[in-house]
Amino acid sequence: MSPAYERKVIITGADSGIGRATAVTMAQRGFDVGITFHSDLEGAQETERLVRDRGRQAAVRRHDLTDPEKAATVIDELADELGGVGVLVNNAGTGTAEPLLETDYARWRSVLAVDLDGAFLCAQRAARRMVAAGLGGRIVNVTSVHEEYPRVGAGPYCAAKGGLRMLSRVLALELAPYDITVNTIAPGEIATPMTGQEDQPPRRGSRPGYPVDRPGDAREVAAAIAFLADHASSYITGATLFVDGGLTLMGPQAGGALSSDEWRQG
Repeated sequence: MSPAYERKVIITGADSGIGRATAVTMAQRGFDVGITFHSDLEGAQETERLVRDRGRQAAVRRHDLTDPEKAATVIDELADELGGVGVLVNNAGTGTAEPLLETDYARWRSVLAVDLDGAFLCAQRAARRMVAAGLGGRIVNVTSVHEEYPRVGAGPYCAAKGGLRMLSRVLALELAPYDITVNTIAPGEIATPMTGQEDQPPRRGSRPGYPVDRPGDAREVAAAIAFLADHASSYITGATLFVDGGLTLMGPQAGGALSSDEWRQG
């Protein structure tokens, strides 16, 4: 039987990109939305406006996941303001662009704190509330294709996203008796500020090495998140949904097509 969880969603890192698109999509589906941001207050306020324009309640909090224990308290604050939480989307993240031999420990720990520690603590806070409410729920953790596939120059990011995949699977096992599902969404290259594309419309033919020869649109990822947050996905847990235009299918094929070793530079 499908759970009857509260139609309240908290989305971390919802000031732009995938987070904002998810906030709008969930509002359109009848959810009140909790929005977190790190530094872009104006972006978060714009997301808040878009949610309210769709007739739903919105609440905003700053969320600095480099201090994950303090940041996790924001989940309780937003749940209190919204009147509960039925869905958590751990979307906030950061990355690196340097070889592991040049990565100092402080940088390593900062990425792990944001991408893995913070996600764990936020999920823990939200899940405790879902269990106490007894109505079931959904946790969707946004990872990356790099939860499974490595990339030169992104060691801390890959380690964190791979860890988040396994964390999600353990949570799926432990929370299943409470009708709470836990899944990951693994995007490929998406046209967002994080990839330096400032939410530009993806252009066909711009990525000849991808089966679908363009970057993804944040709204395409949001639609996948919304599916895993829906009652219709009640029999899916501990799974990863890749939203990558077929990019991960190209490993041996693309490797065999390389004519230089420039890929070693990241």
